[in-house]
Amino acid sequence: MSSLRTVLMLIAGVGLLLSVGCGGGSSSGGSVVVGFAQGGSESSWREAETKSIQDAAKDAGYDLRYANAEGRPDQQVSQVRGFIAQGVDVIVVAPIEKTGWEDVLNEAKDAGIPVVLVDRGIDTQDESLYATLIASDFVEEGRMAAQWLVDNKPGGARIVELSGTPGADPAIDRKKGFAEIIDEHDGFTIVESQSALFEQAEGKNVMNALLLRADLEFDVVYAHNDDMALGAIEAIKGAGLDPGEDIIVISIDGVKAAFESMVAGDLSATVECNPLLGPKVMEVIGQLMDDEDVPHRIISEDKLYEASQAAEALPTREY
Repeated sequence: MSSLRTVLMLIAGVGLLLSVGCGGGSSSGGSVVVGFAQGGSESSWREAETKSIQDAAKDAGYDLRYANAEGRPDQQVSQVRGFIAQGVDVIVVAPIEKTGWEDVLNEAKDAGIPVVLVDRGIDTQDESLYATLIASDFVEEGRMAAQWLVDNKPGGARIVELSGTPGADPAIDRKKGFAEIIDEHDGFTIVESQSALFEQAEGKNVMNALLLRADLEFDVVYAHNDDMALGAIEAIKGAGLDPGEDIIVISIDGVKAAFESMVAGDLSATVECNPLLGPKVMEVIGQLMDDEDVPHRIISEDKLYEASQAAEALPTREY
């Protein structure tokens, strides 16, 4: 009799283990738990990206846990470490900076938690630390902005560059792509490059200071994002100059406010960088949960819009 009881207990134990092992979604009764480490909320583009991911997670039935580092890299690493401690199923990161990720992503790897990077990449010797990067080609965006300038101002230009957050992937790559094109053409020179942190208020502040410099002459502003460009336009108008005429302003992101500025004749062109990454992120997470292979790099397609296209395109803008 005792041996029969032992066998029954063993069978019950195996059944319990199987039921636990097949449950899925470690901490919410079967739902996939996603930790989303957002870098900040410095721009309307960033806010649109956050909303897209939150909405798509809800539509997919996933449990999304959200953390916003508000532009502080150390805080973002700590938030990712917190997601690891919670035992989430997947971590989505929009990195503030390219560096400083090796240790915490190794911790995620050791815990068996896949990491999906969105909109910005990282520098690492071990690319297995993340499952995929879903982002635009920032170098190509810079090239598109520069090519528009070369085509539309063939006599050359003295350019002020408003760059993004130092060390950020888009700031580095948009600068690189822009320089690649203008360096191939005589008469185009970047006379000043300053960071305005991807922020509209800082774009205005930096441009105000540059306009006061007697030693600096320029007729083009190239901004790494629309928010800085819109701030620069405020400053240009405040100085009694005409953006679009006295100073050409071009930028990247393609937010709705940029299209409104083009319709008004202030912004001359913007390169779209689509922030609505949520559906693709959730699709990839589903593939990872099913142990499917995913591409290590998924590129979002972008295009350039100029002022002449703005009025027609404006009603269709979602962000």
